[in-house]
Amino acid sequence: MMKKDILKLIKEYNHIILHRHVRPDPDAYGSQVGLAEIIKATYPEKTVKLAGEEDPSLHYLARLDEINDEQFKGALIIVCDTANQERICDQRFELGDKVIKIDHHPNREPYGDLMWVDTEASSTSEMVYELYAASDELVLNDQSARLLYAGIVGDTGRFLFPSATGRTFEVASDLTKYDFDRSELYENMYQVPLKVAKFKGQLLSELEPRESGVAVFKIDRKLLDQYELTSEETHAFVGIAGDIEDILSWVFFVEDEDVIRVRLRSKGPVVNDVAFKYNGGGHPMASGAKVNTWEEADRLIDDLEKVCKEYKSQHV
Repeated sequence: MMKKDILKLIKEYNHIILHRHVRPDPDAYGSQVGLAEIIKATYPEKTVKLAGEEDPSLHYLARLDEINDEQFKGALIIVCDTANQERICDQRFELGDKVIKIDHHPNREPYGDLMWVDTEASSTSEMVYELYAASDELVLNDQSARLLYAGIVGDTGRFLFPSATGRTFEVASDLTKYDFDRSELYENMYQVPLKVAKFKGQLLSELEPRESGVAVFKIDRKLLDQYELTSEETHAFVGIAGDIEDILSWVFFVEDEDVIRVRLRSKGPVVNDVAFKYNGGGHPMASGAKVNTWEEADRLIDDLEKVCKEYKSQHV
């Protein structure tokens, strides 16, 4: 029923603006721009805009639009892949007429006039495909298929994460029938500069997993400057510890200009409760948070170790 309500609003509004979360990943772009391309292909007479700050590392997927305040008036706003309002890129979404939330993260902060949240979906891009599949009218073209495929690949770790279900593979299989270069897409998504590869090597050489099964990576401004990296570029190796035995969960602390950003990953213990305690949230096995000091970072590590120790006591 929810999909029908969303389709009805999309058909009703002539001006539609799509948003996604700050510090975007392929699923954020894939769902936001993929849905926009579907709407434009189906209703060429509608005005469809893409809101948010551009990320140069994702230019291979799409470029976004410059939108003035006036254009938000009377618009239908669709926010993709964003669990809470604080993380919506471009807070002018509030100027729109109605807001739709489409997301696959736990719905800790409901918002919008219409919400479609499916935590069983591998990605919001997969949900956008399901929206298309529920309609006899929507048009999926090569460009939208490419974007949705990129989003699914990104959020499932190339189909390696448990979130990739049988349905995920069915959706991906259908998307590959469209005309886009998957090899080129993979290259854009996963090829990294030499400096990033060297930095990854240093992190691994210094890795000392704790008895609890926790691995900690602390990346301060000095280390970033040494390798001439931005905090955004470190996202490329957030899964660095996923294949290492005896590691149950790992945490990245990346010092930004005014905050220390936190990325939590897990192979079993549920980590999003820890993230939620520290100004964040996300999936049970993949979450984000932020702390203000390294002392607060150490407290987060203590909480993560407690979660992992409890998990080990129940599963070993």
